[in-house]
Amino acid sequence: MASKISVVINTLDEEKNISRAIASVKDFADEIVVVDMESADHTREIAKKLGAKVFTHKKTGYVEPARNFAIGKASNPWILILDADEEISKGLILQIQKTLKRPEADYYRIPRKNIIFGRFIKHSRWWPDMNIRLFKKGFVSWNEIIHMVPMTQGVGEDFPEEEDSAIIHHNYDSIEEYLDRMNRYTTHHAKIKIGEGYKFSWKDVVVKPMGEFLSRYFYGRGYKDGLHGLALSLLQAFSELAVYLKVWQKEKFKEHDLKLDEVVDLFQDQEKELHYWESDASVSEGGSLYDRIRRKLRI
Repeated sequence: MASKISVVINTLDEEKNISRAIASVKDFADEIVVVDMESADHTREIAKKLGAKVFTHKKTGYVEPARNFAIGKASNPWILILDADEEISKGLILQIQKTLKRPEADYYRIPRKNIIFGRFIKHSRWWPDMNIRLFKKGFVSWNEIIHMVPMTQGVGEDFPEEEDSAIIHHNYDSIEEYLDRMNRYTTHHAKIKIGEGYKFSWKDVVVKPMGEFLSRYFYGRGYKDGLHGLALSLLQAFSELAVYLKVWQKEKFKEHDLKLDEVVDLFQDQEKELHYWESDASVSEGGSLYDRIRRKLRI
C-alpha cells in the first residue's frame, strides 16, 4: 500500500493556472495544500472550490520564503511540490504511485518539461531540468534565497529522464511575461551577489552574458530548438547582463575609464570563444575533427 501524499502549491495571482494544476492531481493526492501570497485575483476562491486547503502567507516577491511554511501545513508523510503553472502528467502519477509503494529513497528529483513560447524546449539547458519535488516530510527544506537548491538529508534518487513521466511546466507564454519576471529575479540576484561581497567589474557585462549565451546555444545545443533556442539563449544572456548592471547601479553608476583597445581586445577574446564553440557544435553535428582544429588554429 502506497504512503499518503500531500500536494503543496504556492500561489500569487494564479487564477489562470490554478485550476489546471489542481485538476492534474485531484484524483491522486490525499490532500492538496495551497498557500497563497496575498493574491489580488480569485486564486484562493478557485482553489477552495476545487477542494484544496487554503492558507495565506505574506507576499515576498518570490516563492522560497513561503515554501517551508506551506510544507508545514501538509499533514501526510510524503510531499509533492507543484507550482501553479505546472501540471502532473498521467505517466508521472503512475511513476510516483509505483515509487511510494516501496520507496528506496527519502527524496526524489523529477524531470520537468518546460513549455516556453508555445513549445516544449528540448535543449538549451532546459531539459531535463531535474528538480527535487517528491520527498518525505522533514527531509527537504528551502533556503530563503531565490532559485537556491533545497537543503536535503537522507538518500536521494532520480526519476527517469522520460518525457512521458515529467512535470509539465507552462513556463513563459510571452516576451512580456519573461521580461517582467526577469526584472524581479535579476534584482534579487544582484542583491545576493552584493551580499556575497562581489565587486563590480566592467568586463563582466561582456564576459558573463556571452558565457551564458554560449553555454545555452552551443554547449546546451540550443541550436536544435530553432528560433526558440536562439531567442531563449539571447534572453538568458540579457538576464545575466541585467544582474551585473544592477550591481553597477547599486554602486551609484560609478564611472570606469575604459580604453577603446581594452574593450576591443575583450570582444576579440569573446569572438574566439564563439568560434571555438561553433567548431565544437560542427563536430557534434557531423563536422570533421580536422575542421575543428583548423578553426581553432585560425583563431
